[in-house]
Amino acid sequence: MIRFERLTKSFRVRDTRKLVLDNQTLSLPEGVSVALLGRNGAGKSTLLQLVAGSLRPDSGRVIRHGLVSWPVGFGGSFHRDLTGAENIRFIARIYGVDAGELVDFVADFADLGKHFHMPVRSYSAGMRARLTFGASMGIRFDTYLVDEVTSVGDAAFRAKSRRVFVDRMRHAGAILVSHEMGQVRDFCSAGLVLEGGRLRYFDDVEEAIEVHRRMLQRA
Repeated sequence: MIRFERLTKSFRVRDTRKLVLDNQTLSLPEGVSVALLGRNGAGKSTLLQLVAGSLRPDSGRVIRHGLVSWPVGFGGSFHRDLTGAENIRFIARIYGVDAGELVDFVADFADLGKHFHMPVRSYSAGMRARLTFGASMGIRFDTYLVDEVTSVGDAAFRAKSRRVFVDRMRHAGAILVSHEMGQVRDFCSAGLVLEGGRLRYFDDVEEAIEVHRRMLQRA
């Protein structure tokens, strides 16, 4: 379960302050895949980073029960001067999993060839996304945080990503950001809409999609 307690987050933009979350209290049920919807700039990626613990709120807190992934697709997880393989070994030590098994899984899954043993600073954005997705899928998290990453790569890689993600969702929950409503319907049963600093949770993902659609029309 993930719970937000009086969560507030804002950023200073020039001479004004942009409010992303305004004193929000909400609980997400355990083991449910939730679509995080909102217009561009609403703060969806910011919310994922707050849940992951890589960003601090202005006030309030996020309570996490179980092991929560970093935001999948966020390349900042890696040290630029280490190779892909070295980064994966480091992650394995942090999460207490077998380094050899995780390296083997990511090497096979990400399919980076010789680049897997080259510094991450030499990677394209797509290669970093493949590496982060492989690393996160190689660890059995209770909640996965996913930001558009299953759209990375060619058709074969996207199909492989989809198969692995569906398998993980049989035993875990997720918060997924995607602008593709077909993908949202495939992976999520519930929805969370972020607008104007306010979060609204819907048990039915179709209701969340409809609220999101109307919101975009008004904009």
